[in-house]
Amino acid sequence: MKDQFYRQTTLQVLERLHATPQGLLTTEAMERLQKNGPNELPQGKKITLWQRIIAQFKDLMILILIIAAIVAAFAGELSDTIIILLVVVLNAAFGVFQETKAENAIDALQKMSTPTTRVRRDGQIAQLSSKELVVGDVILLEAGDIIPADVRFLKTQNVKVEEAALTGESVAVTKDEAVIDAESAALGDQHNMGFMNTSMTAGTAEAVVVATGKDTEVGKIAQMLNSAEPTVTPLQRNITHLSKILSVLVLAIAVIIFALGMLTKRETPLDMLLTAISLAVAAIPEGLPAIVTITLALGTQAMAKRHALIRKLQAVETLGATEIIASDKTGTLTKNQMTIEQLMLNGQVTAAPDFKIDADSPLTKAMILANDAERGSQKELLGDPTETALWQFYIDKGLDIDEFRQRYPRLNSWPFDSERKLMSVAVNDKLPTLYLKGAVDELLTRADRILDGEQVRELTDDDREQILKTNHHLAKQALRVLGYAYRPLTEKECQSTDPALVEQSLIFIGLSGMIDPPRPEVKAAIQEAKEAGIRPLMITGDHKTTARAIAERLGIIEPGDEAGAITGQELNELSDQELKDQVAQYSVYARVAPEHKVRIVRAWQAHDKVVAMTGDGVNDAPALKTADIGVGMGITGTEVSKNAADVVLADDNFATIIAAVKEGRKVFANIQKAIQYLLSANLGEVLTLLIMTMMNWSILAPVQILWINLVTDTFPAIALGVEPAEGDVMQHQPRGNQGSFLAHGVGFNIIYQGILEGLLTLGVYALGILYPVHQGFELIHADALTMAYITLGLIQLLHACNCKSLQGTIFKTGEFKNRYFNWAILSSTLLLAGTIFIPTLNPIFHTTELDLAQWGIVIGAGLLMVLIVEIVKAIQRHQKN
Repeated sequence: MKDQFYRQTTLQVLERLHATPQGLLTTEAMERLQKNGPNELPQGKKITLWQRIIAQFKDLMILILIIAAIVAAFAGELSDTIIILLVVVLNAAFGVFQETKAENAIDALQKMSTPTTRVRRDGQIAQLSSKELVVGDVILLEAGDIIPADVRFLKTQNVKVEEAALTGESVAVTKDEAVIDAESAALGDQHNMGFMNTSMTAGTAEAVVVATGKDTEVGKIAQMLNSAEPTVTPLQRNITHLSKILSVLVLAIAVIIFALGMLTKRETPLDMLLTAISLAVAAIPEGLPAIVTITLALGTQAMAKRHALIRKLQAVETLGATEIIASDKTGTLTKNQMTIEQLMLNGQVTAAPDFKIDADSPLTKAMILANDAERGSQKELLGDPTETALWQFYIDKGLDIDEFRQRYPRLNSWPFDSERKLMSVAVNDKLPTLYLKGAVDELLTRADRILDGEQVRELTDDDREQILKTNHHLAKQALRVLGYAYRPLTEKECQSTDPALVEQSLIFIGLSGMIDPPRPEVKAAIQEAKEAGIRPLMITGDHKTTARAIAERLGIIEPGDEAGAITGQELNELSDQELKDQVAQYSVYARVAPEHKVRIVRAWQAHDKVVAMTGDGVNDAPALKTADIGVGMGITGTEVSKNAADVVLADDNFATIIAAVKEGRKVFANIQKAIQYLLSANLGEVLTLLIMTMMNWSILAPVQILWINLVTDTFPAIALGVEPAEGDVMQHQPRGNQGSFLAHGVGFNIIYQGILEGLLTLGVYALGILYPVHQGFELIHADALTMAYITLGLIQLLHACNCKSLQGTIFKTGEFKNRYFNWAILSSTLLLAGTIFIPTLNPIFHTTELDLAQWGIVIGAGLLMVLIVEIVKAIQRHQKN
């Protein structure tokens, strides 16, 4: 905040804002409201349904298909025109349907605003809409209120504020009005400031508004969301690159075929034009956009079953390319629930699961009774996370908290404050008794005795040294340590309002250490991510010590790796170029602000890395939009983070991200298989007609080309899109931004397999001419063309079996478990064979009946295709190993 109100006294702040503790005059407030606008967050530009539909047709492949459909229509090929346009429309429908929930991040921020606020105006307290707040307004807050604007606290009484959604801090922050003497303090360290849309969990306060609307910290996030540029996914880059290559090749093929036809003068110009157009249309894998969309859509369904909800289709495939997963800590890697881990009693430190509770122990009484937590209407625990953790510990041990509290009625209490760092209560424990908890060092200055077993004895210097040593040991593990003590009270002390009179001559009991622990499944998920070549990062608003301790537990950094962590303050000292140069050194980022998260993501993207960012808070939203793939938390996440994300985890489980990455890799692999199949088949068709034309042979009729294209390019290719993941899909390095559909030998496979298809088809045609069944030139060539036609189609269908794995053999157990694929091949084979076996279709498709010998040649060519490809794949596997 440029004015750094946290560094100024309350009087200086009021003077700077031209305000008074009695509040503004209504006339002055109205002038400020008119000048600066209402206390609302800026809204992004809305995308209409029509704009969303238009966006679906901006893809280069779709434009090529539309042009092809127009050309086919002019050439009289209406059936092909209808098929192409149907593919285009269905593709657009899928995209629009999946993205209808769109960009609601700013709307969600708006909905979080407090509807009314108690404000001092004209010296009186009024209930006003939060939209009417202006800078200089003095407002009154209490537990349960959502802070409606950025404020500087003027008066506080036991105030605690939950800021996790903004700062990532997992523990409610104690607030006061004291000046902070620091040139630069992170949001989480500004204990005299309150921020818009954070919530008061305890206490009462008076505060002056220092920023409203777009000038608040949340407002800055809203502006960052508005200005975030949409990222281009690896899939979009791949499809665009492939489309450009195909568009050039298709144009060249059409021109060459037409020119050769004219030179040989075998066909009329109109027939050659129709053939060139038919071949050009056949060369375009018009089914590819639909196959990609359907494969992605099926991927979203598979991910949904694994609790990953996809908001944008391309996000499915982008997950598979992910190289960096930058994860928020609180609620994502951890449970977002403070939990007791260690306890010290009688000088012994015991892990919480092994600790045996005693309902009559002073430790039990101190932990349960010196506590302001409450029960909600559904028996849920409400209050400060630290205090609810103390109750939850005993509830998990089987103790009836409600009955226990009734047994020891409270007589008086002295709430926690930031100066003495203690909280005390007086209860009726046969006699009035004080129980308290708080900072260990503060407690020890007031204690002179210690509970040793069932005896109370003098607190020695050795005892103090051992307690402080244990405190330090627990704190090094990033545990939040509390000390406990008690003492009997007199009736007079019990009624005192001064805590200093009762918090003395204490009997020290013991310690507890708590932390927001890692989710149990996360460590294994992080290990799996590393094995898959993905680097996990932790980005959090928590302190560096806490962040490093959690990161060590999870395996993100090695124990004792001091160089692996950096703070937001240290990031501020680095330029963008310096951060880019050094970013690979760090795996943990602590005490960071929203703009830091965006800088971190961009620094990795500058290294051409595909970055996934996970998060659940308002503070995560800008980075979620900036990242290549934003992953929001469905349970603990704010609406802001969910709407800014591409993927939402319904179970808030980090392990679900890794499962989604596996699904994303499978989706890419299946699209790659479909592309290899389609392009090699289309190349085979092009080479067949090209060489037939060059050799001045009779060529396949346009209807035959289009029917082969229709039958082989649809069902089998789509079925390849639903192939199950291969066993080693998570053992490869991520392909990142550089991973092309034609990489890893796919380009080579397309070329040699396409040539092989063409040569086998031409070979069958040649055999049909050399060994005719019927007599006469026309009949001989009709039979040969029929054999070539059915061979080209059959080879492609059998080749689909080869494409079920890019390098794996088809002769393995379970290879044909995909029943969709089996039915696709069977139905396509019947459709193709029907043009020969059904006599009424013979004249339409220019086919003749074939005898067994001719069928033997055709089937032999198809099986030869499978055999040769299997041999090549075996060689590739050998070379790889």
